[in-house]
Amino acid sequence: MANFLKTWRVELKRALTGSPDAVPAWVPKLAEGEDAGYFQPGSATWAVHGSMATIVAGIRALLMQALHPGALAGVYDHSDFREDPLGRLARTIQWIFTVTYGSTHDAKSASDRVLRIHERVNGRFIDGHGVERGYSANDPELLRWIHIAFTDAFLSTHRVWGRAIPGGPDAYVREWVRAGTLMGVNDAPTSEAEMRRMLDKWYDDGDLKFDARVAEVVAFLRRPPLHPTLMPGYRVLFAAAVATLEPKYRDMLGLQKARLGRIPLPVATATKAVLGIVHLALSRVGPSELAARSRLQRLGLLER
Repeated sequence: MANFLKTWRVELKRALTGSPDAVPAWVPKLAEGEDAGYFQPGSATWAVHGSMATIVAGIRALLMQALHPGALAGVYDHSDFREDPLGRLARTIQWIFTVTYGSTHDAKSASDRVLRIHERVNGRFIDGHGVERGYSANDPELLRWIHIAFTDAFLSTHRVWGRAIPGGPDAYVREWVRAGTLMGVNDAPTSEAEMRRMLDKWYDDGDLKFDARVAEVVAFLRRPPLHPTLMPGYRVLFAAAVATLEPKYRDMLGLQKARLGRIPLPVATATKAVLGIVHLALSRVGPSELAARSRLQRLGLLER
């Protein structure tokens, strides 16, 4: 049992950070910088992104993002998600936490680095109306879809497994507009209601679709190549992500809430238990937040 737990903890860290036994090199650098950054302690963003519910949110966001054929084409044609899914996850986490906890310089640099990579991501796709179109990963419309799918996922999962958000859900949506702006997003929503209207418009206009590519991504997310010790917990988290989807998107993806015959399984309770175990295995306060607090203390912006 001791060896199992040791292996599980090592593989958990590897899955979330890309590093099995040490804090990634970019994390201590968050203590550097000469300003408070875009978000600080007490912000809605720190509250949401400091929650273990972000693990479920990541799965949910990927499921939603796959429904836009232009966004999916960029990932499908140019990403190495099949060969190195954990590497892609680690890079995404690095960007999120750098923007959340880093200085404004570091947040801008991390976003600019992603945008430069996006410059090479372009091609052709068939949209939801059967028309062939060109795509670019830096297309403001595709960036807005990614931004909103992300924001919706983090807010929806936090509502179930997180604590109260300072200022409420609207504060998180409004604050995270800054991240969208750094990534070239135009007209990002500033309230939860506006975000829902934008999502509904994509759906109602027929811009989203399910096809063989989406089915492949869903199958991959259902059974990713994780270490065997992580799979039981991951299955619970995947079921949790599916349960938080609006029924119309769940139906589009061909997914259903977890059941045993006709009996719904207690996914919310099981997920709370899994996230609690993960929380115990990791630091109670994440290393990125600790690094940010160190920077704020050095600058005299936070009491020790």
